[in-house]
Amino acid sequence: MTATVGRSGADVTADTPGVATPGVAALSADARARAARVRLMIFDVDGILTDGGLLYGADGEQLKRFNALDGHGIKQLQQSGVATAIISARQSAIVSRRAGDLGIAHVQQGVHDKYAAFIKLLEQLQLSAADCGFIGDDVIDLPILSQAGFAVSVPNGHRDVRSRVHYVTQASGGHGAAREICDLIMQVQNTYDATLAAYLRSNPPGTTQA
Repeated sequence: MTATVGRSGADVTADTPGVATPGVAALSADARARAARVRLMIFDVDGILTDGGLLYGADGEQLKRFNALDGHGIKQLQQSGVATAIISARQSAIVSRRAGDLGIAHVQQGVHDKYAAFIKLLEQLQLSAADCGFIGDDVIDLPILSQAGFAVSVPNGHRDVRSRVHYVTQASGGHGAAREICDLIMQVQNTYDATLAAYLRSNPPGTTQA
């Protein structure tokens, strides 16, 4: 892969939190076509749904900080008809709790052979790799990124990952990257306005916190 379109691959630098989604115009024609086909979006955790920092308490428990905007974007993506999943090399009860809060049905943790987990998930859902998007930040993610129909990374990702994906988000991992990619997929698939419309009604539907 050579196209990295959010910003130029190796020249990407981490941005400040809260950056607005750049919109479909930021996508190349190839990336747009790939995003249009996504039926399953898979997320790494550390460095994607978090900023990559690992906080340890006095008793050795591991803490993670998630982004509420990311969470609601994932919920909206699910509402649009795109399934979501997590594949992570680390095992964490906190991630299980977060996935449960967001309704992410497919969660594989403690997975060091991420590609094997990816293939297992495809078989389970009867999808092809071309039907899937994956967002990751480190070289352990390359086996999936090299096969996924829509491969995405973040500006705080490893340079050898950023240079091998179809799109690099403008927002950093843990600071809106997941929301950005969810919004872009929905925009490309022409489902974003419908998911947004529910919140523009005079009596919007009740929602749980993201």
